[in-house]
Amino acid sequence: MQINDINNVVAAEFAAVNDVIHSELSSRVPLVEQIAEYIVSSGGKRLRPLVTLLLGKTLNYESPHLIRLATIIEFLHTATLLHDDVVDMSAMRRGKATANQRWGNAPSVLVGDFLYSRAFQLMVEVGNLEVMNQLANATNVIAEGEVLQLMNVRNPDLSESDYMKVIEGKTAMLFAAATGSAAALAQAAPERHAAAMTYGTELGLAFQIQDDVLDYAGDSAALGKNVGDDLAEGKVTLPLIYTLQHTDDNTRKMIRQAIRKGGTSEVEPILAAIQSCGALLYCQQKAREHSARAQLALQQFPANEARAALHALADLAVERSV
Repeated sequence: MQINDINNVVAAEFAAVNDVIHSELSSRVPLVEQIAEYIVSSGGKRLRPLVTLLLGKTLNYESPHLIRLATIIEFLHTATLLHDDVVDMSAMRRGKATANQRWGNAPSVLVGDFLYSRAFQLMVEVGNLEVMNQLANATNVIAEGEVLQLMNVRNPDLSESDYMKVIEGKTAMLFAAATGSAAALAQAAPERHAAAMTYGTELGLAFQIQDDVLDYAGDSAALGKNVGDDLAEGKVTLPLIYTLQHTDDNTRKMIRQAIRKGGTSEVEPILAAIQSCGALLYCQQKAREHSARAQLALQQFPANEARAALHALADLAVERSV
């Protein structure tokens, strides 16, 4: 299955989600609508609402509430993107100028707040206390993960376990909430709810590790950002962590200095070091391990087209080039 095949499994539901997204972006303040529409329509993969819809379909759950839930997940994700770009001072995302680049930091932060609050309004409409509890907790953990990442900017001593804590919070938690809340909404048995959470968590970890690999091995035009952006921002991710542990002293010193000062002046020799020590192969293997755990969790669910799509999505998370 390719991504188009996966999307086709829930094509009608996805169309309904898109309709709700655009209807719920309405605001009496024109700039709110303008920025929100810009970021929501900027060409993202929408994987998080996709897994919500697929998980619900795997359980044969059909309800307008599932459409609302997928919209909530997309709004929460979009709000984090708006805030992240301000924190990171990013100028480009998905090949387009970021909202903060076009309109400034203050409007971007405030529209992010608007999307968060709109998401919680939609949660009230869904009216499921367990779903509200899970999404509220996830939003809190995601914020903590972002703060943890911020605390470790320009820290060359970040360990692999600390890196995993960061990505568990800032990335995997929303994937887990996307699947876990769908299972809760469908009133799945406890073992299936736990399996849904495991699938989302492991998929999110695999997805983020592959994202961090692509930052050093991807194609800039395809990615919509420059290779080495993480290094320029002083973010220490798994490829750098592994390289620091498996390179010579002179290269290690160069990498540590580059992390502390940021920028891309040393990006070429660092890319060479990452390649030569096998860091990318190591990271890709770690991503595949998490992908396999996600697929193992799916055994708790009925064998159907939606489960097959979730299985394929776990493969695509680590095989993708964008």
